[in-house]
Amino acid sequence: MFKRRKAPALVPYDMFDAVRVGREAEAARSLERVYHAGQSKAWDGRALLAELVEKHGGVNLSPDKVQALQKILAVIFWGELAAWKVSADLALRIEPLEAKMAATSQAHDEARHFYVLHDYLALLGYTPGPLPVAASGILDKILSADHLAKKLVGMQLMVEPIALTLFQMIRRHETEPVLCELLRYYERDEARHIALGVNYLPELLKEMSPVETVDYWRWELGMIRLEVDGMLELEAEFRVLGFPPAEVFRLGQAKQLLAARMLADRMGDDGRVTDVFRRISQAMVEYHFPTDGKRRLMPRRLLHALRAAREPGTMDEALTEAA
Repeated sequence: MFKRRKAPALVPYDMFDAVRVGREAEAARSLERVYHAGQSKAWDGRALLAELVEKHGGVNLSPDKVQALQKILAVIFWGELAAWKVSADLALRIEPLEAKMAATSQAHDEARHFYVLHDYLALLGYTPGPLPVAASGILDKILSADHLAKKLVGMQLMVEPIALTLFQMIRRHETEPVLCELLRYYERDEARHIALGVNYLPELLKEMSPVETVDYWRWELGMIRLEVDGMLELEAEFRVLGFPPAEVFRLGQAKQLLAARMLADRMGDDGRVTDVFRRISQAMVEYHFPTDGKRRLMPRRLLHALRAAREPGTMDEALTEAA
């Protein structure tokens, strides 16, 4: 006779049973702080947007800049909805108390980001519609991921840094006063969200089987390729708004690398994984946006990209700027 396996309890009574020491205990404390910081720093999106619109006398941009900003913000807008869905899913499925609290706090933030950006885009005359192919593919790939680790790394350590890059470029170039002030609140929230990925992802990774680990890295490499295509889809809009595409690309890669380094430090990694990521990033930047500005045929472009990958620190300036 086979014994029937006991079904897991719907109420996780054992969520307090884990004994944590060292890095695990530190990570738990960090995640708990994320929740409480989210409560104390929450802001009223409707009131803030109305206040900023009144302060600056509305939103005033030339038609070409309106169109370019619509396309860039649309990617962020739908990305906020995806982040809302992912964080709500994480809050439901994660068991450790502190990580569940952090994910719950993020879901609340992402909901506010989504509706406030919807209201701002309405001021630009934007009608919500489909995203470009690569940008849509990124969000679909995260939302349909078959493992929490993929959702976590995809949203918090890959997409969030890109969003922070676009926020930084919009503010640096003073694209539109209402948006520039509004994005300061978004940046503060998004920077806090990265803590969930950095502190909880190690727990998920160490539970993976060898097969799951290989599949995870294959999935992440596919995400990197899609993100490159997604940035290239917006190249024309970057130019209209005065954002040098190479600068956007390099800063985005640097922010992702910083997030990867934070994760490696949390895991006690010796730096080999992040060094590989740095070299891949340097090669991709050089391939798409050569340092000397010269456009070469594919074989020579690839050769220059591979040379860049061997350089010790061509992204150091961007890393300082991204910090």
